[in-house]
Amino acid sequence: MAVDQRALRSEIDGCVASQHALDEHLGSLTVLDPSAPSALAGWTVGHVLSHLARNADSHVAMLEGRPQYRDSAARDADIEAGARRSIDELITDVRESSLALESAWHEALCVADVDLRWSQTALGLSGPRPLVSLPLLRWREVEIHRMDLDVGYRSVDLDRHYLRCDLRLCEMLWRARRPIGLTPLPQPVLATPPADRLLWFLGRLEVDGVGWVDEVNGLQAP
Repeated sequence: MAVDQRALRSEIDGCVASQHALDEHLGSLTVLDPSAPSALAGWTVGHVLSHLARNADSHVAMLEGRPQYRDSAARDADIEAGARRSIDELITDVRESSLALESAWHEALCVADVDLRWSQTALGLSGPRPLVSLPLLRWREVEIHRMDLDVGYRSVDLDRHYLRCDLRLCEMLWRARRPIGLTPLPQPVLATPPADRLLWFLGRLEVDGVGWVDEVNGLQAP
């Protein structure tokens, strides 16, 4: 199967840039308490950072043909245990795990047959996924969870290229999961700014007159 290598490399480059930007942002903060609440209910800053690191590890695992996580319980336990570390340990873990993923991506782009390598299927926690879809999904993790840290990164700050790519994916999934003839987005959703529209697709924002995305058609974030 032929892979759109230009799009793939663009998404990898974009995610790598976002990972580096997150590292720089974290390093610039003079005070960051891992026990402080994040924007995610029930999760502290430490939980978000721990998840970002373990998620990077999970993408390396999928590139190597292994399951993303052993199971949901093991994933949650790893996040919980990691969240209790010092802020310096957490930031270092996020940086090093991101660099390991960056290296794994580079190796996977340097094989003799890139199309064959990237046309494989990955074993995600929620089921099989095309390997080629993973860089954008990791990019989403970095951009959205950077917002969740609640340290000054807002929806208006989302990387423009990421926003375009993920909106295109979410809109494609919307059309694919709706009955024929009912594929257009609700007008109130179309009228929202692109960043808010993406957050609606991801189940993080309610749009007046429409409600939450899962109330409309059960669409869940990939």
